[in-house]
Formats: sequence, C-alpha cells, structure tokens
Amino acid sequence: MKPFTQIQLSVMMFIQFFIWGAWYVTMGTFLANNLNSSATEIGQAYSTSSWGAIIAPFFVGLIADRFFNAEKLLGILHLIGAVLMYMLFISTDFASFYPFVLAYNLVFMPTLALVNSVSFYQMKDPAKEFSVIRVFGTIGWIVAGLMISFVFSWDSQATLSEGLLKNTFLMGAIASAVLGLMSFTLPKTPPRMEKGEKVTLGDIVGVKALTLFKDRNFGLFFGSSILICIPLAFYYQHTNQFLVEIGMENTTGKMTLGQVSEVVFMLLIPIFLKRFGIKWTLLIGMLAWALRYVLFAYGNVGELEMFLITGILLHGICYDFFFVSGQIYTDSKAGEQLKSTAQGLITLATYGVGMLIGFIIAGFITDSYAITENVHNWQSIWMYPAIFAAGVAVLFALLFKKESL
Repeated sequence: MKPFTQIQLSVMMFIQFFIWGAWYVTMGTFLANNLNSSATEIGQAYSTSSWGAIIAPFFVGLIADRFFNAEKLLGILHLIGAVLMYMLFISTDFASFYPFVLAYNLVFMPTLALVNSVSFYQMKDPAKEFSVIRVFGTIGWIVAGLMISFVFSWDSQATLSEGLLKNTFLMGAIASAVLGLMSFTLPKTPPRMEKGEKVTLGDIVGVKALTLFKDRNFGLFFGSSILICIPLAFYYQHTNQFLVEIGMENTTGKMTLGQVSEVVFMLLIPIFLKRFGIKWTLLIGMLAWALRYVLFAYGNVGELEMFLITGILLHGICYDFFFVSGQIYTDSKAGEQLKSTAQGLITLATYGVGMLIGFIIAGFITDSYAITENVHNWQSIWMYPAIFAAGVAVLFALLFKKESL
C-alpha cells in the first residue's frame, strides 16, 4: 500500500469513529437531563443503532456491492448524516428527536461496513495491514471523549444544566460533513459484484452460514453471543448517565479509558488463545461483564471511586476477549467460502437482535428504579445485568466443550 493511501485510510477511520464517539456515549445523559426523557425513551433512542445494524447488511448487500463505488456511497451517507446530526442538535423534545436519530442510524451503520470495504480493497495483506489502520478509529473515539470533557467541559456538573451537551451533535455534524466531502477523494473502490450477477436474500443474511450450527459448540457460542449482548446494552445506554448522576466529573473523558484498555488487551488475545484456549478466553470476557456491573453497583464518587474506574478499564477484557475472540473463532469455523456470511450473521445477531432486546429491557428496568427525576437506585439496577451476565457465563462454561482453534 502506498504511504499516502495509508494516511488517507487512517484519517478516514479516525473521523469515522470520532463521529460515533462524539454523540453515542453521552446521548443518554443528554436525553435525561436536557429533554427530560424517561429511561424507556432513552432505550428507544439507543435501539435505533440496533435497527441500523439489522438493516445495514441488506443495504450494503443490495446496493453498495452491486451499483456504487463504496467511497462515493460513503460520502453521500455521511453528508446526509451531517444534516440529520444538525437536526438532532436543534431538537427540543424527544418526539422531534427520535425520528432523526432513527434516520441517522439507518444511514450511519452501513458506513461501518463501507469504511472496511474501502480499506480492504486497497490492501495486499489485510491480516497485517488492517489493524494498523483500524487502531486510528479507536484513537478517534478517544479524542472525541477527551474533547467533550477536558476541552469543552460540556458534560461537567457545572454546565450540564445549561444544555451544552447538545453541542456534541453539532460536533458530530461537522465531522460527518468533513468525512462526507473527504470520501470523494478516497481511492476508488468499485462494486464487488459484476453487473447481472444475482444475489439472493439468503446470501445477504448469511443463510449458507447456518450449516455451522451442525457444530454444537458454535451453536452454543452463537446463542451466548445474543444473550451476553442483553446486559451489554446497559453499559452503552446508561453508564454515562449513571456516572453524571452520582456526581463524577469529566465522565466522557474518563470513559475513554475503556478504549485505551481495549487497545492493550487486543495485543494480549493471541497469548490467551494459545495458553488457555477459546473456551476460557470467551468465558473470561463474559465474567468480566458481570464483575464490571458489580463494581458499578457498589462504587461511588469518593472512597470507592476506584471501583468505577476499574469497571471502565474492564472494557478491554469485556469487549476484546468475547467479541474479538469470537470473531476469530467464527472465522476459524467458517472456512473460506463462509467467512463473510458467518461474520455478518454474528454481527446481525449481536449488535442487531441481542442489543435491541437489551436496550428495551435496560430502559424498562431503569425506569422501574427511578426515585425522582434524574435520581435512580443504581445499585439495584446494575445487579440485573451482573446476575444475567454471570448466568450466561455459567451456562456457557457447563455446556461448551473445550477445543482448540
């Protein structure tokens, strides 16, 4: 790959995840504090990302892979996204906010696949080259969080009542417009399918990958992936709101420690897979979710604030050891012909179905433990996903037979 192309792709990844990190982490806090939304409504807002994840494979498979260059479609979607982000910025109540966040996620989620397509098309050896490009996405997410907390202080206790947190959507809109325009200068990435080549609905949703369920262990892994995403939704939907509510300062910036941890533990995955095998690596990831929520339940801003920080730092184990290791496991099971469809099936099940269920449940439970407006019994709330994650881990440990990759 040419050095200039590598720079282009790195900047593309940086802005792509900067956009996502600019609004996703703090949306629950914004809705609760500035639009007086209930936890159920916050769950509805977050579930739009799951609807986007469900629709994305159809969109990319039916349109992007057949008719348009990936970089051009990426540009168009981000320009549309910039307009929708601006509409979120000027929304004054949940009724006007929801249609735009739904529309935004329907156009944003396909871009996650498109940036990968643009990157892979330019690479001779993706196994070696992609991680170098992709890490800039994590850096982009981190920079967005640091800017919100430490540069602009939009999430501070002193300015929260002023409604400055809505500026995160304006920041996302500007970044989306920049990436939209930049995308038209990216290396050409033509459609993968020849004109006239037929594609079926089954090809798009990964029906061929269903043959993998003949393997008992893969079926257990698939089911566990859906189930563990239910408690996962609690973290994305309510952590920032929870930390702000209990009085922590610079919450968004401190939550980027989770992405720093993610980079570190990504490097440890090969070591764990080799030494402990796939079963224990996946199991450690699931148990880390349960431990994180227990730490949140008993942590506070004061003597036990380290519980909260440790819970955030566990993100590297939670995400990498289960999701990244799970992708590696799926790849090893699928074989050459089913690699893409199998990964698509797992993504659809986890970020689509699993988290969709989780967002709905999280909103319902959090509303059930509301004491007054913006005051909740968080200790009781966090024990629900802790117990659920622990239960999934125990079931997985008992049923999943040890095997090597």
